[in-house]
Amino acid sequence: MSSNTQVGFESLGLSQVALNAVARMGFEKPTPIQVSAIPPALAGKDVIGCAATGTGKTAAFVLPMLARLAGKKGTRGLILAPTRELVEQIAEQLDLLGAGSGIRSATIIGGVGMGNQEQALRRGHEVIIATPGRLLDHMDRGTANLSGIEMLVLDEADRMLDMGFRPQLTRVLAKVPKVRQTMLFSATMAGEVAQFSAQALKNPVKVEVARSGVTAERAEQRVFMCGQDEKMPLLLTLLAAGDDSTLIFTRTKHRADRVARQIERAGHSVSRIHGNRSQSQRRSSLEGFKDGTHRILVATDIAARGIDVEAIGHVILFDLPNVPEDYVHRVGRTARAEKSGRASSFCSPEETDLLRDIERLTRAPLPRAAVPRDSDVFHEARKIAAEKPAPSPRNNHGGGGGRSHGHAAKGNKTHRSGRTGSAKPASRSSGGGGGAAVSAGSWRPRKR
Repeated sequence: MSSNTQVGFESLGLSQVALNAVARMGFEKPTPIQVSAIPPALAGKDVIGCAATGTGKTAAFVLPMLARLAGKKGTRGLILAPTRELVEQIAEQLDLLGAGSGIRSATIIGGVGMGNQEQALRRGHEVIIATPGRLLDHMDRGTANLSGIEMLVLDEADRMLDMGFRPQLTRVLAKVPKVRQTMLFSATMAGEVAQFSAQALKNPVKVEVARSGVTAERAEQRVFMCGQDEKMPLLLTLLAAGDDSTLIFTRTKHRADRVARQIERAGHSVSRIHGNRSQSQRRSSLEGFKDGTHRILVATDIAARGIDVEAIGHVILFDLPNVPEDYVHRVGRTARAEKSGRASSFCSPEETDLLRDIERLTRAPLPRAAVPRDSDVFHEARKIAAEKPAPSPRNNHGGGGGRSHGHAAKGNKTHRSGRTGSAKPASRSSGGGGGAAVSAGSWRPRKR
């Protein structure tokens, strides 16, 4: 079906109950992925959806699932997603769209106790929404019965595979009925994703609303060529120059802690989210960012995949990702839902190969921006940072930083085992910043 944005929800084959739910949530027009994916999904066909972050793909599979499972009892639907935050985001949208339908969902994630999850599974909630690792924990304990699954959704399949979950996904596929409907969504469809989709789906309808190398059209992109020792002064200068909500990506968890502490010392309201934080800490940080309590959120890539915030004005890539597709994901966090935004990338000399990979993927050079070295904030921060510079993360790609968290399976014991949410909370973390300080002393930028 055409992705004409003039098409209305009423033309997609949805029931009146679903149309009422869509209207109640304030959705006026379906997005291209919804226009293209919902009709074949309602018809029971397997669907592959290639769509970037923020395109409305959650509703593209939740609405058909609600329609096809209406009136059925027992666990009939299974949705797998890579992170706890994304699972909770999907559950929230399913509950809102499915209000009054009688369809209940069980959220199965790591980082919380097993007891309540076991009870929900025993009650036979109609839909299970889970991370692969925790679902396997329940399967091994005999508390998750997948024999009645009629509809399987694999959301952000590229990320699950990047995180090393293929063995877990294969085990799940072996336990669900072979006769089922499967929907797979991914920002990219190359390499391992294409191989896995051939294993998981039968004669799927393929829907692609954007090439894998297409970034958010309304995002103003720029790259700052700077030294590692200039990244923190540059970051603080950009933060002092505006009041936009800002999402900052770092390559490692420890680096996120250090960057957050420096931002806090500079007088900004900041929270952080990464795999070493407990579920309650992650939820608190995310809610604080959503409601404006914290203007700035520092995150690693995996932890940020479930962030559903439409009003992010500025995305800053403190470290360039090792995987160029991750640049598209990160820039896609801004300029969402028809809004505009900015994306600033910091590129040190040892990261120039990574920058070339990104520009090759996006088929366009990123505009260069001048580093504001004459700024008072930059000068003061540079002077303090020189006393104890932020260490450059170890890297397997020319020394530019540690292995991207998009590939945590190769460098993180928790993700290698495939058990999401089983990492222990960082015992030394505190407040919004946490972690070791980057520089000695506390300072505040000069008021402009």
